[in-house]
Amino acid sequence: MDPIQLALWAFPVLLGLIFMGVPIALAMMAVGLVGSYLIFGAIDPLLSQLNIMAYSQFSSHSLSIIALFLLMGQLASVGGMSKALFKAAETFIGHRKGGLAMAAIGACGGFGAVCGSSLATAATMGQVALPELRRAGYDPGLATGALAAGGTLGILIPPSIVLVIYAILAEQNIAVLFAAAMVPGILAALGYMAVISIRVQLDPSLAGDMPPASWRERWSALINIWPVALIFLVVIGGIYLGIFTPTEGAAVGVATTALLAWLRGGITRQSLRSIILSTASGTAMVFFIVLGAAAFNTFLALSQLPQELANWVGTLQVNPYAILTAILVLYLILGCVMDSLSMILLTVPILFPVVIGLDFGMTPDQTAIWFGVLVLIVVEVGLITPPVGMNLFIIQAMAPDIPVQATYRGVMPFLLADILRVALLMALPSITLWLPSLIT
Repeated sequence: MDPIQLALWAFPVLLGLIFMGVPIALAMMAVGLVGSYLIFGAIDPLLSQLNIMAYSQFSSHSLSIIALFLLMGQLASVGGMSKALFKAAETFIGHRKGGLAMAAIGACGGFGAVCGSSLATAATMGQVALPELRRAGYDPGLATGALAAGGTLGILIPPSIVLVIYAILAEQNIAVLFAAAMVPGILAALGYMAVISIRVQLDPSLAGDMPPASWRERWSALINIWPVALIFLVVIGGIYLGIFTPTEGAAVGVATTALLAWLRGGITRQSLRSIILSTASGTAMVFFIVLGAAAFNTFLALSQLPQELANWVGTLQVNPYAILTAILVLYLILGCVMDSLSMILLTVPILFPVVIGLDFGMTPDQTAIWFGVLVLIVVEVGLITPPVGMNLFIIQAMAPDIPVQATYRGVMPFLLADILRVALLMALPSITLWLPSLIT
């Protein structure tokens, strides 16, 4: 079989294995190794490939930032920072109609600034905010939908683990990509709050009422979130001031978060063991997916499919934005069956050359940054797209008595806000590129 045909057949085989319940990392590795063997036609080159693949992937110090951000998120969680964020937002806007759900969105954004993981943000803030929303009489679908959507801010607001992986694959500056995601991340939070406001205005019964907090309570709650502000300023500020690299910034962030969590009494012998085990298991999962994707992408490189696809798209007399839209729709579809990290690792090596070859009136680096943020947002949408959005599963597990159909209905308006935001960023790339232009 021709290598190109072999590569094309690999995708339905890979999806078939995933539907059968095979772990994504193992499925990518199996398809990649078998495909490489069929192209080589011999076992010796494949064994040589296996001999160097793991070392070449994991000897890169850039991947260490993933473990550090995962550890920072774990430390922030036990340090009570998620509760402090939600309480501060609640005291200021909780008494407004829909304000408690908006406070949950704001707290998700704040926690995402020290976490970098959507699933961790959804799980942590769900534990904190969901009982309060239900106690206040909020509609179950609105409560679970808002928390599932708010959790996606964990990978959109820097630091972002998925954005780090994209930067490595696309050979882009991590700090510049963090800056590019900042404004779209703020727009996401404001868009989700707007959705809540519109829904409760149309149907006031969706939200309960809370008495306003005193100014003394507000200032007290505001003071309690200083650790989050300090961590964000130390990590992000240090990176952009040139004090340290993103990897060094992550290490400094871990040390700062650990110190603050210890001072707040969050680190005990038992919690420290749980933190280390959770970070280790999360890192191992990410690294296994990276290794599986490396095997699959090596097979694709041998088949020459990415290069042939880029050349073929370049010959089409089609508007570049139409091709970009088709790529983003593909991400939405894949988001229904795959997790965000796997999607990035699987698709970027194939689609990135295609997008860079299109003429959007920007430099290749600007196109790479803009495309990275668009992909990040669409991947985030996949996390809350029924029926298998991972954030939906996490929130649903915390409220098994709420019908899953109610959660699906509750998240739909947030999906619409995401689609409108993607359209806005496609039409106005300057929104994404403005902040990076100030630091480069």
